Amino acid sequence: MLDNVTFEYAIIRLVPKVEREEFFNIGVILFSKRKKFLGLKYCIDPKKLAAFSSEIDIAEVESYLKAWKSVCQGNPSGGLIEKMEVSDRFRWLAASKSTILQCSKTHSGLCTNPKETLEGLFELFVL
Repeated sequence: MLDNVTFEYAIIRLVPKVEREEFFNIGVILFSKRKKFLGLKYCIDPKKLAAFSSEIDIAEVESYLKAWKSVCQGNPSGGLIEKMEVSDRFRWLAASKSTILQCSKTHSGLCTNPKETLEGLFELFVL
């Protein structure tokens, strides 16, 4: 138990038609303050997307998610958000949005390895 650290996570949702409020899970963001870890994993299922909407360009959505991944990595030569503290970047990513990419409420837990926990949550909620 001594190796356990707290973490927070949010599920990334794709909301193809915001006005309908229908969504499906495409990824997970996980933050651990003690481990100074902020990670994101995603996968967009083209068949699910086609079932929700034929109007969404999967490449465009992936470009947004790559930008989110860049925020997670915290590139010092990047934009203002990428230069923020790890906790602030997580809060920015997990904040309530009204776009086609939204996050669930944040949840917390204990883990020993945030990267492995991110993988497990991804398998549980996305795959």
